[in-house]
Amino acid sequence: MPNVANDDETQEYTPRTATFIEEREYTIPLPDTRNLVTEDDTPVDNLYSAKAQRLLVEPLYALWNGDGRDFLACSNVGIYYGVHQSAIVPDAFLSMDVQEPRGWWDFERRSYFTWEFGKPPDVAIEIVSNTKGNELGSKLRDYAKNFVRYYAVFDPQGYYKKAMNGEPFLLYGLNRHGIYEPLRDFYMEEIGLGLRLWTGSHEGIEDTWLRWCDERGNVILSGAEASRVAREEILVQREEILSQKRIVETERERNEKLAAKLRELGINPDEI
Repeated sequence: MPNVANDDETQEYTPRTATFIEEREYTIPLPDTRNLVTEDDTPVDNLYSAKAQRLLVEPLYALWNGDGRDFLACSNVGIYYGVHQSAIVPDAFLSMDVQEPRGWWDFERRSYFTWEFGKPPDVAIEIVSNTKGNELGSKLRDYAKNFVRYYAVFDPQGYYKKAMNGEPFLLYGLNRHGIYEPLRDFYMEEIGLGLRLWTGSHEGIEDTWLRWCDERGNVILSGAEASRVAREEILVQREEILSQKRIVETERERNEKLAAKLRELGINPDEI
């Protein structure tokens, strides 16, 4: 069911305000968000998209520290630019230099309201599962119009193969005229992250996935991947320790045999 206010909330509603101080103090009302639909129970479109979305959010919180900067990464959450505009819902987005909102259940914090966070997200990501999303048309124009700095389109099934010149992944950046241009370099220096395609197993499924990466192209590991790597490193260290123990034991046995031979010859090995 859509998340809207009840009659009691409507009757008791007091407009929120923000106070600004320049040469004089003045107060303006903030938008009334009570009638905006922030949750409509619409499911994700397919299992692959659900897994792909998790891979674009969880690793940032598990292994990436934002280079010391606050950030918010979400999947399938609406972005609002005005109370009279419909939300844009990317498969994933990343917004830098914003803090996780306090009071999750306060209506004005349930979605990404740009007037609450003070800025649009820096990166919006769309994973194409059909052409109904119009990722290279109206959606691209909407993100540009609302000043999302980078827009990534991943088309794993090739719905836009011709329009994307046979490439399954494109990254767009806003130019100085506010128009998106495809980028050759997939590393976003202002954010400290890049995007790249990676083929491997994620949650037990072998496929090609869109991943965050560092400047050298190393993917940002998920929590599960980091745990597996740590376990593998521990096993390697244990094997190295056991190997050293075997070497020491072999050397001890060799020395004992040599000492026994010397004693047979009437030589005290301790006096050598």
